[in-house]
Amino acid sequence: MNSINLYEIGASIIALLIAIIGHEIMHGWVAYKYGDNTAKSMGRLSLNPIVHIDPMGSILVPLMTYFLPMLLGASSGFLFGWAKPVPVNTHTVLRNGGYNAMMQVSLAGIAYNLFFATLFSVLLASMSEPMIGDSPLTIFGYILVFKLVIINVVLAVLNLLPIPGLDGAHFVGYLSMKFKIYKIAELLGKAEPYGMIIIVIILVTPLKEPLLIWPTSALLHVLLN
Repeated sequence: MNSINLYEIGASIIALLIAIIGHEIMHGWVAYKYGDNTAKSMGRLSLNPIVHIDPMGSILVPLMTYFLPMLLGASSGFLFGWAKPVPVNTHTVLRNGGYNAMMQVSLAGIAYNLFFATLFSVLLASMSEPMIGDSPLTIFGYILVFKLVIINVVLAVLNLLPIPGLDGAHFVGYLSMKFKIYKIAELLGKAEPYGMIIIVIILVTPLKEPLLIWPTSALLHVLLN
């Protein structure tokens, strides 16, 4: 394994942690703005990554999704993972801000990912592509910024899908309750235990093309060109 591959692995891990941890903190921060102190009182608005790391979602699953395809003969793997969900007291948020507030909480993580994807794409445009002989720090910095764009976009696109358990479904659920279409929210709530199964099915079947790869590619095309 050459040094570039090591830089790529290290940059991918750091970028994933920045993307997923910031995503979760934003949910708690927006809820805090509506009077919910739950995340703050539990220390979950901290930038300390240790309090947010989930052994399964932040370590095991990313390692498996990155290295397993490579072991099976693919040219490279992809990174998929999550941090510990930040606790939100929905009753407090609803009391203080109604369904609009909970929709904002639902979309806060996606907004974070899209904002930072855009920010780092602007930074990337100002950087020169590293050349052979450049310092390790220069090479690693370029790869890290590139990975921050890609991983934040992937995480945003995935969470926009109305899959039970993901932010998109939470948004749709609260939107439906706002307009008194309670059956949709009820259906999404009942299906939430199966959300991870749905995600896995999408990732290992051709469904990933229209649902993930096409919108991700389109957004990356805009940001990187």
